[in-house]
Amino acid sequence: MYLTEYINGHVHLEESDMCESDGKLFLTEAFSVIMEEILHKGTDSKEKVCEWKDPDQLRALLDLDLREHGESHEQLLQRVQDVARYSVKTCHPRFFNQLFAGVDYHALTGRLLTETLNTSQYTYEVAPVFVLMEEEVLRKLRSLVGWSEGDGIFCPGGSMSNMYAMNIARYWAFPQVKTQGLWATPRMAIFTSQQSHYSMKKAAAFLGIGTDNIFIVQADESGSMIPEDLEAKIMQAKSKDAVPFFVNATAGTTVQGAFDPLNHIADISERNGMWMHTDAAWGGSVLFSKKHKHLVSGIERANSVTWNPHKMLLTGLQCSVIFNPSIFSFTSNPNLLMHCHSANATYLFQQDKFYDTSLDTGDKSIQCGRKVDCLKLWLMWKAIGTHGLSERVDKAFALARYLVEEMEKRENFKLVCKVAPVIKERMMKRGTMMVGYQPMDGHVNFFRMVVVSPQLTTKDMDFFLDEIEKLGKDL
Repeated sequence: MYLTEYINGHVHLEESDMCESDGKLFLTEAFSVIMEEILHKGTDSKEKVCEWKDPDQLRALLDLDLREHGESHEQLLQRVQDVARYSVKTCHPRFFNQLFAGVDYHALTGRLLTETLNTSQYTYEVAPVFVLMEEEVLRKLRSLVGWSEGDGIFCPGGSMSNMYAMNIARYWAFPQVKTQGLWATPRMAIFTSQQSHYSMKKAAAFLGIGTDNIFIVQADESGSMIPEDLEAKIMQAKSKDAVPFFVNATAGTTVQGAFDPLNHIADISERNGMWMHTDAAWGGSVLFSKKHKHLVSGIERANSVTWNPHKMLLTGLQCSVIFNPSIFSFTSNPNLLMHCHSANATYLFQQDKFYDTSLDTGDKSIQCGRKVDCLKLWLMWKAIGTHGLSERVDKAFALARYLVEEMEKRENFKLVCKVAPVIKERMMKRGTMMVGYQPMDGHVNFFRMVVVSPQLTTKDMDFFLDEIEKLGKDL
């Protein structure tokens, strides 16, 4: 259907090789499938979260082979239908498996618009709307942290945002590392909680600092970092001739949802001249809530913050930011992202352009091409306002409390952690809901229930409890 026309063995260059009318018809009909299969059926609690198939079955059903010639309009529509049918519906009310769930239709509209415009967020020249939009969204997010001025950028996920934080912290501590490499630095020490995200290990490995130079700080029963052990680990690092330069505090741990004591950690960081990063990928959204923002008291004292609105706020994947205040008491360099990452590519970042070149923000990034991630958050925020986002956070907390209260009434849940893998298999094959499980610190498997989607009600919490009991009644 979209094959280039050949004349006498040569490509015909005078005509387009795309059939515009056929392509637009396909898009229109494919969008109808998406609306029906994902946004209608996929959000209906009576439908399955997932139509589970084993890998060999799924390969055969999808016919994944790529061939020499293209397929017909009808075949391609069937491909769209099959992809929608056999994929996990993360927009389903009973998808509890990850730290993202549900669907916000304004944010989804922003995602569709982003894909259709297909530009790169590196210069004002090619992304004028989005450069200004990103600047405003970052300014508003920073103000919620408590910073009137600052810098930041959208990154492809929280792991990358955390890596950016570690990299700019290292540049702040040892600016010569950018040009001279690790030969010009001493042994460096990183400190993070035993409950922190594994991206800290990945960042240390990727940046050449080394995972052996991460000092793991103990957490209490709730999952929060123990400040006294942080001080002990700093002393231990110094005794090994390592230079403490970076501490990662977590606001909303991946498993228990714990919040580290940020003020106490900030005190220790300041006394030891360290960069304090707060990984608020999950918990940062409590800043919208008057009821719950006390959980991140002290976050304004951090030197950098990671925040993922695609989690608790439902912007959709991916939407992650890294930002920092402009002025610290210990640095005169307010533009660390630019100074740390810039390569001054003259084909992109010419300084003699006809507009303000400070709007060309792409050199702050380690990427060249960079996807637009601000529009979905901006459009959703415009639609429901700060108040609406606050209500979304408060509802998630209220439903979580309700679930805990109801769970405490059921004695059977003392046994669930022992049979989690079997229950998960049955759950997936029935397609009724989707919840993750895992072990932790020597304890046996338990279910990690994530409550975030505003589609949820107390009926869904009750369904979760009833379904777990039903699936495990014979175990």
